Amino acid sequence: MREVVQSLEESRIREVANEGLGRSDVLKFWFGESDEVTPDFIREAAIASLQKGETFYAHNLGLPELRHAIAGYMHGLHPQQHTDAWFDRIAVTSGGVNGLMVAVQALVDAGDEVVLVTPVWPNLVAQPRILGAQVRTVPLVADAQGAWRLDMDALLGAITPGTRLLVVNAPNNPTGWTLTREEQTTILAHCRRTGTWILADEVYERLYYAGDTANGAAPSFLDVAEPEDRLIVTHSFSKSFLMTGWRLGWLVLPPSLTPAVAKLIEFNTSCAPVFVQRGATVALQRTDEVTPALVAHLKTCRDTLVPLLADVPGVSVATPRGGMYAFFRIDGHDDCLTLAKRLVREAGLGLAPGSAFGGEASGWLRWCFASRDVGRLEEGVGRLRGWLKGVTETDF
Repeated sequence: MREVVQSLEESRIREVANEGLGRSDVLKFWFGESDEVTPDFIREAAIASLQKGETFYAHNLGLPELRHAIAGYMHGLHPQQHTDAWFDRIAVTSGGVNGLMVAVQALVDAGDEVVLVTPVWPNLVAQPRILGAQVRTVPLVADAQGAWRLDMDALLGAITPGTRLLVVNAPNNPTGWTLTREEQTTILAHCRRTGTWILADEVYERLYYAGDTANGAAPSFLDVAEPEDRLIVTHSFSKSFLMTGWRLGWLVLPPSLTPAVAKLIEFNTSCAPVFVQRGATVALQRTDEVTPALVAHLKTCRDTLVPLLADVPGVSVATPRGGMYAFFRIDGHDDCLTLAKRLVREAGLGLAPGSAFGGEASGWLRWCFASRDVGRLEEGVGRLRGWLKGVTETDF
């Protein structure tokens, strides 16, 4: 087996989750998904597809009906291009993670330099490494209150004509940090000068709470880029449509790249299942019945959890502008992996360790606040507060 594959780290989030196997008393906030099921009408569309016998291969790029629905959805968010133009830029993938991997395969050769903004979901760092790329990271910087920001000078200094690809996730998992329109414009202009591709993971675009954009979504590179810019944007049905287990996503590509990506999809997965695509098509057609209410509820969850956490002695936490996570640290508890495991065993509270997202996030914890019942968040903070009262720095 290749050495780079053998050296891949197992998920530290799953390592923590394993501490709670078989326990029904643990409040689980470790994974990045809501505990709400997919809406009935989406599930019913998939069931109807199976009952019709749609169990065969689809086009590599996805069902035309779904691609048209995605094109209309993208036009609604980014009206600078008409729907037909968006259609030629869409590739349906078997999940957002598959889309990210296909994009990296399309762009990166062994030995290429890839720059990533971290902390970030670990798959984004692992994917170019699996392909033999040289990965450089530019860390976000946290202030004393727990808010993260980008050091633009450090990022631009890291991106040179030798940099093949920049990978950036905003709104960010785990920190909630979000790029501004001005920052996106600056980054794009610099990457045009250096000839660097941008892979923008924008799966949390709709989960945005600042209210400072016309469409209600987070700032997107698509709003400042031209169609043939060296830009690929990744999206997923997982977060904004409550479809994590369906494993369906899409890429927005320069039109000239779409045929090549179709070939890559053929060699990766051939196509996404038809019944899953039928469910997703209905989800897009009835977006207004799902996403706005979900975002409003997630904002309520955020605005419930963060003040409660901030009131816990020793906790530093900032209100995230986007995403579905509160990212926080506790004074005197720097070993976040050990801390997360103890919280599972001793408090029945399941959180993700910050070290899962990079060394610069060591000492932090991620709390997914996507909870159908806000009372679970309140109970979770109560458990954290009670546990902290019962421990001392010495016995930790």
